[in-house]
Amino acid sequence: MTRVLVVEDDPQLVRALVINLQARRYGVDSAPDGATALRLAADRRPDVVLLDLGLPDMDGVSVIRELRDWTRVPILVLSARQTSEEKVAALDAGADDFVTKPFSMNELLARLRAAVRRTEQQPVPPATTRVETAGFTIDLLAKRLVRDGHDVRLTPTEWQLLEILVTHPGQLVTQRQLLQEVWGVSQSSKTNYLRVYMAQLRRKLEADPSRPRYLITEAGMGYRFEA
Repeated sequence: MTRVLVVEDDPQLVRALVINLQARRYGVDSAPDGATALRLAADRRPDVVLLDLGLPDMDGVSVIRELRDWTRVPILVLSARQTSEEKVAALDAGADDFVTKPFSMNELLARLRAAVRRTEQQPVPPATTRVETAGFTIDLLAKRLVRDGHDVRLTPTEWQLLEILVTHPGQLVTQRQLLQEVWGVSQSSKTNYLRVYMAQLRRKLEADPSRPRYLITEAGMGYRFEA
C-alpha cells in the first residue's frame, strides 16, 4: 500500500484529502504543522508527501529542506501562493511538483500517481549506466552525480528528466514527451514546468547556465543532451 503524508492545517481540506485517498486504497497520515510532519515522516516513512507551505509553526520550504537532508521521498506542494518566485523557492529546496490551490482532486491524484511512478526503479540499459563529460559524471544505477569532485544532489524529478535526456544523447527529446513521461498526460501543455526544472538542472550542471554546453534548448521543440 502506498502511504501518503498530508501536511496541512486546514481541517476541511485534510478531511477531503483523507477521504479521497483512502477511497483509492492509499494509506494516509496527517500532520497539522511542520514539527509533527517531520516526526511522522521519520516514523512512518511515507511514499509521498503532500505539503502546504503556509504552516502555523514553520514555513513549508523549511520542511522541504529538512526532509531533503535525509530522504528523497517525492514532495508535492499544495499552496495558494501563486508567484513564480515562491514556486521556484519550493522547487529549489527539493519539492517535486507544485499544485496551486484551489485544485481539482482528479488533477492532484494524477500528479500523485506520477510522483509514485518516478520513485519506482527503472532498469537502465547497460550501455547507459554511466555518463562522463568534461564537467561531470553521472552514475545512473547509483543515482549519483559528481561535478568537480563533489556530489550534486538532485530531486527525483530532476533525476528523471536528466535520465531521459542523457540516455538519448544528441537526440531531440520533445517537450510533450518529457511532460508526458515525467508529469503525466494531463500536464502536456504546461511547458513552464520544464523551463523551471531545466533551469535548475543547468544551475547544478553547467559552468555557465546562461550559455549551456550540455543541456541544449531547441526553441519551440524540446531539449537535447550533448556530451
